[in-house]
Amino acid sequence: MRILVASDAWHPQVNGVVRTYERLAIELAALGVEMTVLAPHEFRTLPCPTYPEIRLALPGLSRVAKRIRMLKPDAVHIATEGPIGWMARRYCHTRGIRFTTSFHTRFPEYLRERFFIPTGLTLALLRRFHSAGAGLMVATPTLARELESQGFERVLPWTRGVDTGLFRPRPVRLFGEGPVFLYVGRIATEKNIAAFLDLELPGRKVVVGAGPDLQPLQAKYPDVLFTGKKTGEELAECYASADVFVFPSRTDTFGMVLLEAMASGLPVAALPVCGPQDVVTDGITGVLSNDLRQAALAALSLDRARVADKAAEYSWEHAARLFLANITGACLNGPQRTAQAARKLPVARPARPPQARI
Repeated sequence: MRILVASDAWHPQVNGVVRTYERLAIELAALGVEMTVLAPHEFRTLPCPTYPEIRLALPGLSRVAKRIRMLKPDAVHIATEGPIGWMARRYCHTRGIRFTTSFHTRFPEYLRERFFIPTGLTLALLRRFHSAGAGLMVATPTLARELESQGFERVLPWTRGVDTGLFRPRPVRLFGEGPVFLYVGRIATEKNIAAFLDLELPGRKVVVGAGPDLQPLQAKYPDVLFTGKKTGEELAECYASADVFVFPSRTDTFGMVLLEAMASGLPVAALPVCGPQDVVTDGITGVLSNDLRQAALAALSLDRARVADKAAEYSWEHAARLFLANITGACLNGPQRTAQAARKLPVARPARPPQARI
């Protein structure tokens, strides 16, 4: 079986979407399924406004159609609502080809923050985009309920996993004895990083990542250590070297960094919003509070071994099987599961689910 994923986010970008599908391809291959990506590097690109490091593709319909016909996929999944996603949607929609989509990014909130575009306009456009699909995959039950309340339909669950071989407790202290409060992720306005950096906390604050707001924040907060982008072993050591992972974002749909931190034995301090409230077990793997300072201080006392054990329940194999089951049910086996049934599925579980028929 061959699945085509159309995505405006792919290498050399480093973000949650890219890392999700990169790992998904590996897990699907182990299940005998080939995943191919229709990516920006196959087309002419230009810098994304306010994110020049991200290249936006300029795909023509004829070239997209040619690539899809050449690849001959058994199923199509559209990962992003960018130019490639819209062209793939148009190709499938006009030819009556069933496809699935996924909701990774809160574009309404991001566009409001950066360009003052009303969220209602963007939501209407996104509803139109996803309504043509046979199923809309989302990472958490909270996000599913929110999108359904906004008129999105055919919502299906698709959780994420974490590489516990890479992200694990380690006896390292890169940043001193601490306490060390860490943030990892894109350095951008929508991530609400200043809410973390403004907190009065003991010890040291460390920010790992890159983005358009890196230099302004470095200038405003000279006492904070900004390491730049880290990946692989270097990133894993950053997590293991900290005492609390502070996640100030209000707009993430999941937050893979939450799982990476937890797998490293690093308790989380976060706001009680979509993403953290589905991933973090309050009082066990982290502390959720509208008072982020209180959450960060309280998280210092949590059992790091218990945090890591809980994170190990998130399996990439389970995530891949759930993705495949969604594809099979929505595109290949007739009507998809209802949203009500989808929400009854757990976000993560240690037991292996039955293998989907392909």
